[in-house]
Amino acid sequence: MSGGLLVAGTTSDAGKSVVTAGICRWLVRQGVKVAPFKAQNMSLNSFVTREGAEIGRAQAMQAQACRVEPTALMNPVLLKPGGERSSQVVLLGKPVGEMSARGYHGGRQRQLLGTVLDCLAELRGTYDAVICEGAGSPAEINLRRTDIVNMGIARGAGFPVVVVGDIDRGGVFASFFGTVALLSPEDQALVAGFLVNKFRGDVSLLEPGLDMLHGLTGRRTYGVLPFRHGLGIDEEDGLRVSLRGAVRESVVAPPVGEDVLRVAVCAVPLMSNFTDVDALAAEPGVVVRFVDRPEELADADLVIVPGTRGTVRALAWLRERGLADALVRRAAEGRPVLGICGGFQVLGEHIEDDVESRAGHVDGLGLLPVRVRFAREKTLTRPVGEALGEHVEGYEIHHGIAEVTAGVPFLDGCRVGQTWGTHWHGSLESDGFRRAFLREVAAAAGRRFVPAPDTSFAALRERQLDLLGDLIEHHADTDALWRLIESGAPQGLPFIPPGAPA
Repeated sequence: MSGGLLVAGTTSDAGKSVVTAGICRWLVRQGVKVAPFKAQNMSLNSFVTREGAEIGRAQAMQAQACRVEPTALMNPVLLKPGGERSSQVVLLGKPVGEMSARGYHGGRQRQLLGTVLDCLAELRGTYDAVICEGAGSPAEINLRRTDIVNMGIARGAGFPVVVVGDIDRGGVFASFFGTVALLSPEDQALVAGFLVNKFRGDVSLLEPGLDMLHGLTGRRTYGVLPFRHGLGIDEEDGLRVSLRGAVRESVVAPPVGEDVLRVAVCAVPLMSNFTDVDALAAEPGVVVRFVDRPEELADADLVIVPGTRGTVRALAWLRERGLADALVRRAAEGRPVLGICGGFQVLGEHIEDDVESRAGHVDGLGLLPVRVRFAREKTLTRPVGEALGEHVEGYEIHHGIAEVTAGVPFLDGCRVGQTWGTHWHGSLESDGFRRAFLREVAAAAGRRFVPAPDTSFAALRERQLDLLGDLIEHHADTDALWRLIESGAPQGLPFIPPGAPA
């Protein structure tokens, strides 16, 4: 067996990432050696593989669903937005330069099709099955000519396609029909059918619509997945959580101590790796929210300045919003502040940036004795160390090189009083360290908060992935999905006019 499937979507955030992970986990539980694949990912939420390659964090999560080590082959092209019109292009795990959207779609993207097909072929030679994730919608007719991630990859590999639609948004039948009807006959021949995501209520009320959709398109629905809370693990896009008041979902469990612990995350522009706070939200009694106003820091026990693709821009934003002054006051009062990666750089004395923003010398907030110089070479590592007497693992993704001149060493960064800074993403996923850090925060905040003694973030992730596998196993036609993966799209699927425009 060397089969595969492309999971496309009617829109961004239709559920492609989690459905792909669910199919991967279901397959691996059947004894299938399976790998995830996304030819091109646009995301500020990335991860570093053991060989030092940067890939989308969603693909790292999907690799975990497959119980395999993530590699650059699983996400050969990663685009990291640096503004409205340009992105850093990461090819096979290494940055190769900045490019405008027009320049990328004007020719560069199509040139990469051979590279991504080679990566997919290598995976197919190693694994029994490869489950591919599309991007956005396959019916983006303005981009079809240069597409390498949706129907371009399906056509290149001869993979069948299942289109996922988020019924919670409404309009799912029109989205399914319109997606197929805007594809060329050759592309339509690979679209095997549909998968409904986030359904609430009685499925029997939906079935007449599914029958009508089958009559209109000649394509069946492969499953109706019910809505489940807490499945948005390792999303690609941090823009949704940058909205003021967005709350990271927490474990529904009472605090172990008498108090809860409130964490405010500054929703800086171009926020990256916002999943760093997921491990905090997994702790019973820890409430995590994203904020963009200084008054929202007043009742926070811990304020986090997260990673960002635009450190200088984030610094200016903090000053414009009045958050910078609030952070300075917190530090002076001995109230906990944690800066991660770009957020760590913001807390330093000054920044020399001739690479990312090209702003030259910029004064930081001066809360940590750190000087940052941006290098053209990106640091991509998986460090291991110790802090607060506990083992810690993390990963680094940054151009800024920090020179620490004083303070107490902390994960290759430093600490002054209750202000902490590190370049390490993912450090809070280390259970012992997270508990020790939260005890320090609670003591400084005067809260009678006690970390749960048995919270395992890795085990929580495994349970989430198993739940995704259960959704596929219990609510999808797995026999039909298996036939698609093994044998391809059914023959004789009808053409739905008008098709793609000339």
